Amino acid sequence: MTNVAILGLQWGDEGKGKIVDFLADKFGAVVRFQGGHNAGHTIKVGDKTYKLSLLPSGVIRGKFSVIGSGVVVDPIALFSEIKKIEEAGIKVSADGLAIAENCCLILSVHRELDQLLEAKKGENKIGTTGRGIGPAYEDRAGRRALRICDLADENIFRTRVENLLEYHNLLRLSLGAELKTVEEIIAELAPVREQILALAKPAFEIGEKLSICGPVMFEGAQGALLDVTYGTFPFVTSSNTMIGQVALGSCLGVADLHKTIGVLKAYTTRVGSGPFPTELHDEIGEFLRIEGKEVGTVTGRNRRCGWFDAVLVKQAIQLSSVKEIALTKLDVLDKLEKIKICVAYKIDGKICNYLPQAIHLWDKIEPIYEEIEGWKESTLGAKSLAQLPPKARAYIKRIEELCNVKAAIISTGAKREETILV
Repeated sequence: MTNVAILGLQWGDEGKGKIVDFLADKFGAVVRFQGGHNAGHTIKVGDKTYKLSLLPSGVIRGKFSVIGSGVVVDPIALFSEIKKIEEAGIKVSADGLAIAENCCLILSVHRELDQLLEAKKGENKIGTTGRGIGPAYEDRAGRRALRICDLADENIFRTRVENLLEYHNLLRLSLGAELKTVEEIIAELAPVREQILALAKPAFEIGEKLSICGPVMFEGAQGALLDVTYGTFPFVTSSNTMIGQVALGSCLGVADLHKTIGVLKAYTTRVGSGPFPTELHDEIGEFLRIEGKEVGTVTGRNRRCGWFDAVLVKQAIQLSSVKEIALTKLDVLDKLEKIKICVAYKIDGKICNYLPQAIHLWDKIEPIYEEIEGWKESTLGAKSLAQLPPKARAYIKRIEELCNVKAAIISTGAKREETILV
């Protein structure tokens, strides 16, 4: 087996958690390499459902799991999540979970700033989860972030908090929020300080263990179209979600990634604000939302729904060197008479094969669709291609042709066993 990255190729919520869980048994370790607890993976095993945010999906399978250097960690949220998982019967220990000691922490000042700034934007808000991920990444780039390793020494801990608050209190003052004291931040972290230090390891030590424990799966959070560099900026997350981030955030190097599998929904969804060329505001959009149970794992917000957009997906595939995909939620389309795929855009009368970065062009996009016959048969629980209706196979083949990839995995339901390996 080779080391494999699992990435979402849309706006997140593609079903990465199920695919990671389905494949995890073949790997020695699972590594989260970016994002924070704004991501949510739902895994269904038998009659049990597990909802993960920060923890790598490998914990469900008992695999060595790593929260890598590219992740920003809210320690309060982390240990709340660990408690819930343990109550559900999954044991989490220092032998099975390691956190890179140079991960930056999310604190109350980050959560509050996130919410204050979103509220101030009014109608122009980005649609963040309000969990402090963006401000934490800003502090990392600004070299004022508090890292896990800073908690180990009292003097360094205090000095780093003082440095952080010099900046944040100026912002809080301008926004009319109460100022924070060093003692408040220290007290905030006191209940979890020793716990998180017990799980923290040097990135190099984690890398050495990963190199000997068997093939590694790198688990992406969010989706490629939310990448801070190449996504639908500014309606994006605050980290890089593309394949290049694996080498920066996983405690391993570029040569340690051998293969990428992209995860796609058989249609398109998005949470929060931002462009969505194929969004449906009609009864079919509502059908997809209800039939697909399209509610955010983390936010609880209804997802916006639309037709499959091959234009956007092709961009994500190119930027992340994807050759194979896992196609999820095919069964959601089972009852539709007609199904559409967006194959190009028309902007000011001209054909365009990519989503422009220029914001002023987004409202001018007219999707160009191909219409495909629906199969009007159940695909739920199918475990081989032969069990799929011919028209469903034709739909998959057309996606493969348009995106120049192979559908190596097809998910036909939420359960682990409702999966086709091609």
